[in-house]
Amino acid sequence: MRKRGRRTRGALAVVAAAALGVAGCDAVGGDSAAPSESAKPSPKPTPLWDRSPASVAAVGDSITRGFDACDVLSDCPEASWATGASPEVDSLAVRLLGRTGAAQRSWNHAVTGARMADLPGQMAQAVRRKPQLVTVMVGANDACRRTLSAMTPVSAFRADFEDSLRSLRKALPKAQVFVASVPNLKRLWSQGRSSPMGKQVWKLGICPSMLGDADALDSAATLRRDTVQKRVEDYNKVLEEVCAEDERCRYDGGAVYDYRFGTGQLSRWDYFHPSVNGQARLAEIAYRTVTAKEPLT
Repeated sequence: MRKRGRRTRGALAVVAAAALGVAGCDAVGGDSAAPSESAKPSPKPTPLWDRSPASVAAVGDSITRGFDACDVLSDCPEASWATGASPEVDSLAVRLLGRTGAAQRSWNHAVTGARMADLPGQMAQAVRRKPQLVTVMVGANDACRRTLSAMTPVSAFRADFEDSLRSLRKALPKAQVFVASVPNLKRLWSQGRSSPMGKQVWKLGICPSMLGDADALDSAATLRRDTVQKRVEDYNKVLEEVCAEDERCRYDGGAVYDYRFGTGQLSRWDYFHPSVNGQARLAEIAYRTVTAKEPLT
């Protein structure tokens, strides 16, 4: 009996040891590594929108060229809201890259008088620099035509903008795009018409569809200006919709359109284009949009 008891206790010990061995394997997932060798947590995915891009290219029209900001009927790219070096403006590029960085890694391909149809060509120039951020401000000249019938159709405006983004995306899949809304042209008219000098410059051909016969307030003039304004609103809707289809594109949420330019923010020569102060306000809007944690709405 005593020998049988010793044998029984020995068998139980073997079974218990085997059970503990099995439990030990299961505790660390069979063939997986022991706890001290477990894999580190996977890093967080890189966000699609980089709030501090390392280079900037600008495309667009006279506003981005700083037209009439420094001298009459002249471009002044150093005062550009997008890439200018003027300390009075503190451009988007300077705010993002610093003054030295902006001088080395920002480029202005905008052209005074450009319309949306010119954007694909400007974009092709911009992509050669391989910028991390492209700024777009265009559309005012599409509405600022000699006649209402000459305004760019909304469908053509959309097609050229889509074509521009497609070409950018094909060449630079990860490039980001900031899109500024078209300014409120009717407000610019209402502010600038108080300046006799401004109205004289307007007669040289600046935005005739809105600024022509600046003092006329009859029903025909009112209808003409309202038609131009409606077209600008339609353009802005296109900019917003097309940009929303691209995960690396940010629209300003209508901030430029909504900005209430006063005479201090308008050129003292034509009271229509932004002054140096107005360019600084545009730079603020752009920087706020680009560096926001979430897109503006």
